[in-house]
Amino acid sequence: MPNHAYQVYRHSSVMTATPGELTLMLYDGCIKFIRRGREAIERKDYEQKNIFLQKAQAIINELMVTLNLEQPVSESMMRMYDYMHRRLVEANVKNDPKILDEVEGLVADFRDTWKRVIEITKKNQPKRDRV
Repeated sequence: MPNHAYQVYRHSSVMTATPGELTLMLYDGCIKFIRRGREAIERKDYEQKNIFLQKAQAIINELMVTLNLEQPVSESMMRMYDYMHRRLVEANVKNDPKILDEVEGLVADFRDTWKRVIEITKKNQPKRDRV
């Protein structure tokens, strides 16, 4: 029963999140799956490693698909996402945790930057008058 309550909470969190918060959740999820993939490599559980790293790859794909290409920074972000995706595939094929360390660091940098953008945006939004 407690697991069900968590599922409901998690679903509600996603459904009420802003687009910026959803992007932050994607970065966090990608990091989580990279870490689980690394742990699976260490346990020599290659089936689970493959599942986790494919989930991380799917998240990077989603970030690529949802990227607003009209923004000036989009081209360089797309190149970085493509690079991270290719490296995740390589890490999966080679069972290489060092590549995962590299990609996790890049995703964490994106996440941290995105988190700061959200904080700055919230600060700069005009406060609504309360009735």
